Amino acid sequence: MSKKFAHTQEELEKLSLKELENLAASIREKIIQVVSKNGGHLSSNLGAVELSIAMHLVFDAKKDPFIFDVSHQSYTHKLLSGKEEIFDTLRQINGLSGYTKPSEGDYFVAGHSSTSISLAVGACKAIALKGEKRIPVALIGDGALSAGMAYEALNELGDSKFPCVILLNDNEMSISKPIGAISKYLSQAMATQFYQSFKKRI
Repeated sequence: MSKKFAHTQEELEKLSLKELENLAASIREKIIQVVSKNGGHLSSNLGAVELSIAMHLVFDAKKDPFIFDVSHQSYTHKLLSGKEEIFDTLRQINGLSGYTKPSEGDYFVAGHSSTSISLAVGACKAIALKGEKRIPVALIGDGALSAGMAYEALNELGDSKFPCVILLNDNEMSISKPIGAISKYLSQAMATQFYQSFKKRI
């Protein structure tokens, strides 16, 4: 397993902020290099580098199911999980998938928007049936959160009381302009003094 990008949770915890920033920069450089040659989702992955590193830092990817909505933004996750040696084969015949894939060590095949929370609910139920202590972590964007499927899953999750973490990548980016009450609420929340002050501190 390559050690340039691949890191366990314990290894990430030992890195300084500067080292984490350098890791993020190296990952961006690798993604740009490969996507420029093979094609793929560039902007969505470049925008999720730090978020993906944070997921691997805070949660245990070897134990907790990581579920990426659409999963087109999972390139950093692939590199952190030890796929560097085959990352150059991204989106090539018999190469690394551009999405998450169980045969590559992930939990689900994904490709459609707004499915991550539903998948997390299913993972929660499977974990409960097995009596295990693992927590699914679902990453969903603000555009995907505007679909009804996501709210149906949130309704089920809230009623079942299963332990689950949902990370919202509120980057105000989607194929179509985000609309609706949730989008307006998130925009208003980001304009508050508390949010701006908190963002500066981190």
